[in-house]
Amino acid sequence: MFRLARFLKGYLKELIIGPLFKFTEAVFELIVPLVMAAIIDNGVKNNDAAYVYKMGAVLIILGLTGLTCALICQYLASVASQGTGTIIRNELYKHINSLSHAELDKLGAHSVIVRLTGDVNQIQLAVAMLIRLVVRAPFLAVGAVIMTIIIDIQLSLVILCVTPIIVLVIYLIMKHLTPFYKLIQSKLERITLIVRENLAGARVIRAFSNQEKEQKRFDEAGNDLAATAVKVGRLSALLNPLTAVIMNSGIILILRFGGFRVEAGNLSQGQLIAFVNYMTQIMLACIVVADVVIIFTKASASAARINEIFGTKSSIISGSVTEFANREIAVKFNDVAFAYNEKPILENINLEIKKGETFGVIGATGSGKSTLVNLIPRFYDVSSGSIEIFGVDIRNIDLETLRKAVHIVPQQANVISGTVAGNIRWGNESATDDEIDEALRIGQAVGINSIIEQNGKNLSGGQKQRLTIARAIVGKPDILILDDSTSALDASTDLNLRKAIAENLKDTAVIIVSQRAGTLRRADKIAVMDNGEIVGLDTHFNLYDNCTLYREICESQAVSRGGES
Repeated sequence: MFRLARFLKGYLKELIIGPLFKFTEAVFELIVPLVMAAIIDNGVKNNDAAYVYKMGAVLIILGLTGLTCALICQYLASVASQGTGTIIRNELYKHINSLSHAELDKLGAHSVIVRLTGDVNQIQLAVAMLIRLVVRAPFLAVGAVIMTIIIDIQLSLVILCVTPIIVLVIYLIMKHLTPFYKLIQSKLERITLIVRENLAGARVIRAFSNQEKEQKRFDEAGNDLAATAVKVGRLSALLNPLTAVIMNSGIILILRFGGFRVEAGNLSQGQLIAFVNYMTQIMLACIVVADVVIIFTKASASAARINEIFGTKSSIISGSVTEFANREIAVKFNDVAFAYNEKPILENINLEIKKGETFGVIGATGSGKSTLVNLIPRFYDVSSGSIEIFGVDIRNIDLETLRKAVHIVPQQANVISGTVAGNIRWGNESATDDEIDEALRIGQAVGINSIIEQNGKNLSGGQKQRLTIARAIVGKPDILILDDSTSALDASTDLNLRKAIAENLKDTAVIIVSQRAGTLRRADKIAVMDNGEIVGLDTHFNLYDNCTLYREICESQAVSRGGES
C-alpha cells in the first residue's frame, strides 16, 4: 500500500487536520465517564440537583463538540478518500492505455475492470478509515486503560488482564480471515468475465439455445463466491459474540471486586461506573481496530493488484524519429519472425510495399494474416528481424507519428455512441464537415449526422465496417490497412469501396487482408500465407499459375485466372 502513498500528496492537509479533530473527539469521549462519576458521587449522592444540571450541561457541550469534530473529520476524510480514488483511477486508466496489446492480453479485460472499480473503491475506503479511525481507536483503547489505572490501579488489573485476551481473539480471527479476501477478489473477477462474455455474446448464446448452460456456469461461479463469502461471514460472526463474552466477564469481575473496594471505602460508586464505561470503550475500540485491520487487509490485497498493473511496463517503447526521408518504400519486412507466448506465429517474412501500391494478404484461418498487419503499427513487437516504414525501423519511430502514418481498420468494427461525425473524428480530431463527408463517400458509409447507439446496436455489420473504414480514411494516412474489414459488405459495395480508395488515395499504400480472392485480384501484389509463412508473393495471374494454395483458394471461391466467374 505504501507504493500508492504518492497519490495522497495533494491531500496532506486533510491527512493532518482530520485525525487531529478525531483525536479531540476521542479526548472528550474519555472525559465523559469522569463527568458521569462526578455526577453520581457529588450530585446524586448529595442530592444536589444544581450540580447534576451543571454537569449535565458539561456532558451536552462535550457531546456537541465531539459531534462537530467528528463531522469535520468525516468531511475531510471524504474529500481525501474520494479525491485519492479519482486520481488513482485516472492514473491507472492512463497507464492501462499506455500498455501494448501483449500486456493487455496477459492482464485480461475482466481483471482490469475489477481493479479499476472494486479495488480502487477499497483503497478509497482505506484512506477514509486512515483519517477517521487509525488515530481514534488505538488512542481510545490505550487512553481508557490509562484512565482506569489513574482511578484505581488495583481494579485496573482486571482490565489489563481482559484486554490482551480480547486482542488475542481479534488477532486469531483476523489471521484466518486475511487469506480469503484476495480469493474473493479473484472469484469476483471470474464472475465479471462470465458476465462480460455473456453480454457480448448474447445473440450467439440465444441462437444456439445455450441460455441454461451459461446460467449454470454463472450460478457455479456465483455459488463459489458465495461459499467463500459465507466462510468469511462465519469467522467474522465469531468476533462480536466472543469479545462481548470476554467484555461482560470483565464487567462482572469489575463489579465483583469493585463492590468490595466500594464497601471498603477505597473506591466511589461513580468511579466504579466509570470503570464499567471504560471497559465498554476498550471493547468497542478493539472491535473498531479489528474492522480497521479488515479494511486495511482488503486494501492491501487491492493495492497489490493495482500495483501489479502499475508495475507492468509496456514492451512497446516509443522511438524519437518524427520525419521520414525516404517516401518510396512504404513498408518493408526484413526476415521478420514473431512468437506469441513463446509459440511461433510468423517466420521468415520478407516483403516490400511501395508508396501508392495496393497489397493483398490471403490465406487460411490462423495462417497469421492479422498478426502480420498488426506488427506494422506496433501493436506487438517483432521477435526477430525488423519492419521499416519509409526506410526507418518502426522501433525508432515516435509512436504518435507512426500511428498517424499507419491507420488500421480491425476485423471487429468498434464504434462509440454519439454521432457519425464524432466517430469519424477519432481518425482526425480537426477534420471539417467537408472532410468527413468526403471520407464517408469514399467509405460508402452513412450520413454525417446519423445517431449511433451504444456499441452501434442500430447499425448492421456492414454499416459499422464502412464507418470504421471512413474513420481510418479521414486522417489521410500514408499506409491504410484493411484487416478483413469488408467481410460484411456485399460484392457491389466492396467493389465501389476499392475503386473509391484507388481514386482518392493514390499516394497511400493500401494493405488489404481478405479471405476473398475476388477482392484481392486487382491488387499490385498478393502475399499468400500458410502456417505463418509467405508461400507465394506475386500478382493474381502469376500466383494462379504458380502457387498451388492460391489456386485452390480461387477455385474454391469460383474465381478464375481472369477474375470472378
